[in-house]
Amino acid sequence: MVSSHGPIGLPVLEVPIGDYGPEEAAMARYRAEGEARAFTLGNRGPIRLDADGRLAADIVEAYRETGFYVFEGVIGQEELADIEADVVDLLDRAPVTKGATVDRHGRPALGVGGRSRTLTWVAPLSDPIGGTDAAHGRHPVKMVEPAVPDGAPEWVLQLILGSLQFSEACLRLYGHPQLLAVAATINGDDFTPFNEAIWMKHPGLGGSVAWHQDGWTHWDSPTLDCDTHGFNFMAQLYGCTAANGLWVLPGSHRIGKADIRAMVADAGSERLEGAVPLICAPGDVAMTNRQAVHGSFANTSPDPRVTINFGFHRRASVLGVTSGGVHNPVSVYDEQRIFERSKAIAWAIDARARRFPDEPRFTYQPFAGLEDQYRWGPEARAALLDYNLLDLGI
Repeated sequence: MVSSHGPIGLPVLEVPIGDYGPEEAAMARYRAEGEARAFTLGNRGPIRLDADGRLAADIVEAYRETGFYVFEGVIGQEELADIEADVVDLLDRAPVTKGATVDRHGRPALGVGGRSRTLTWVAPLSDPIGGTDAAHGRHPVKMVEPAVPDGAPEWVLQLILGSLQFSEACLRLYGHPQLLAVAATINGDDFTPFNEAIWMKHPGLGGSVAWHQDGWTHWDSPTLDCDTHGFNFMAQLYGCTAANGLWVLPGSHRIGKADIRAMVADAGSERLEGAVPLICAPGDVAMTNRQAVHGSFANTSPDPRVTINFGFHRRASVLGVTSGGVHNPVSVYDEQRIFERSKAIAWAIDARARRFPDEPRFTYQPFAGLEDQYRWGPEARAALLDYNLLDLGI
């Protein structure tokens, strides 16, 4: 059977957790070899900024070489507790199941009444989009789906989109001065938002996300380079392992549009050769290039993963572009659209300054001199409703 909620509101199995059946031994070897490889890449450590407030050159070089970097110890215990409290609250307010309009207390559920897409559900241990046309067909190969343990629920919550409107702790993390300095170093001082979400891999139940590259525009552009489609920060509430975390194929962000079907065929399974898992402790924040080939396997482990996800783009990659169709409707990303969507950064910076007044405050150049117009408070909170309808997906 399944208990109603685990220590953070995630369902947990009260029977032995399942595995990959005939593939389990191969999966165990793959995880162990990938984890060992991950620690040889030289792309992990604390955030270090130079005298100009830019990310240290050796870190930039390691990121550009591998396509990802694990920043260790970014989030302290006090802030982790804030985030955990918000995650617990969000899960308590979530619909009782997919399609429901009330939570487990009979109250109107999280996201009810909004116009934007906010919740994504997955059948336990499944891969719902691999091998389908979903998200512009960018997940071409279906992952192995382990047998579902007896007593598992029909659906588990996998993703909360537009998370800044629901969690002030996530909003404050979005305004983290060191992380925003990283974004400015990689994408320029006039960097723009992408989108934000909370990803959940339920212990023994979490579904997989098939191998893919995030970008769907610009692949044929003569100006394509390794930063064209931006990057995602992935802050880890409880850490992540080879069993429940994201896997990345190092260097694949530099090869253009990858033939993932051929990669899987060459490997003889979905266990892509050379891929490595993100291994993170609580409070670590991984940065992953959106053009890197990446994915995750169904979580047959007893360990939950909760990832606070938020990404950024170069302004040149989004300005004047017509895109969308994955996170929100297709539209033109003009100056006004970008400015409206970027207000969330200004509000996040101010919200963080109120919670952590002794911390240096980041200056976001597109809003420099406008700080007094974008203070965090009830009006700003109300303005964030459905803000993710303006996400800048490319």
